[in-house]
Amino acid sequence: MLDLRRLVVICEFARRGSIVATAESLGYSPSAVSQQLVALERETGTALIDRTARSAELTDAGRRLVAHAERILSMVEEAESDLSAQAGTPSGRVVVTAFPTAAVAFAPALARSLRRHTELTLRLGQSRSGRGMREVQSGEVDIALVDDWYGRVRDSENLRVFTLLRDPLVLVVPRKHRLADPDVPVDLRELRDEPWMATPDGEPSRLAMDRLLVDVGGTKPTPWEFEGLGTILSLVAKGIGIAAVPALALAAGVRGLAVRQFPGNPVGRDVHAVARGSSVNRPAVSVTLRAIHVAARYIAADLDPVRPAERPSDDEGDADDQTGDRRDRSARGAMGRAFGE
Repeated sequence: MLDLRRLVVICEFARRGSIVATAESLGYSPSAVSQQLVALERETGTALIDRTARSAELTDAGRRLVAHAERILSMVEEAESDLSAQAGTPSGRVVVTAFPTAAVAFAPALARSLRRHTELTLRLGQSRSGRGMREVQSGEVDIALVDDWYGRVRDSENLRVFTLLRDPLVLVVPRKHRLADPDVPVDLRELRDEPWMATPDGEPSRLAMDRLLVDVGGTKPTPWEFEGLGTILSLVAKGIGIAAVPALALAAGVRGLAVRQFPGNPVGRDVHAVARGSSVNRPAVSVTLRAIHVAARYIAADLDPVRPAERPSDDEGDADDQTGDRRDRSARGAMGRAFGE
């Protein structure tokens, strides 16, 4: 009989590519990981790892076992979810990861919506773009909020994708800038000599900004580069320059900004929630996904350029969450309209 814990170890080794990285991911020592893999080889009666003095990699048999193990572990999770669904009460821990601007935007609404489930605990962390789906796939987290600039995020054999928002780039300028006046039209050609600020070259939001400016003005300007959209917004508020940022970044509530929409159909991203198909029926995961959908609708209502996805039918029963959010809207209702106050 194969040990499920050892199947988890070899699947993680396949994803990480080394004993040390596997140990760091699972919270084990490297020697403990090696011992688990050796024990699994004894159970299967075949060599699963090809070891050298400097490296270790899967053998053909190891790769075949990983393929079987991933299906087995998915079926185990599905069985656990089915049994949990019979109980009906959301309980246990749900781990969510999100790209930084989504973590800031969704955290308040999630905390409000889920706090009535007294047997449920939430851990919301942050991950860099591109890591969230891998962390869901590996089982490190239950749900990931991911951004998609190119329409590439889709359901797969193991993952379910739930579209939440359309998040366009918006222009942010200091309150004393001439474009702070909403009656002055936005013409990007006239802004080419302005002091632009952006995230470093290669970052998704920077690539989107470059695409936007190239479309209207030929050669892109060379902006000052800063890590983090929050840093950029604070610099714009101090009058140091201007920027094009995803509207969702405005949820941080930085004051002293004027926000303008770009003409036409500006570059933007879709925001999705991603979960393993084998876990979505677990009450704790299901209620968290519903809370994320509710949060997305109210974020879209407060950040005017943001557009919500079509409401899924299984959100209909979340009236308590919606009522709580309505009560809170007066406290945050002008978020998309009064950043300069």
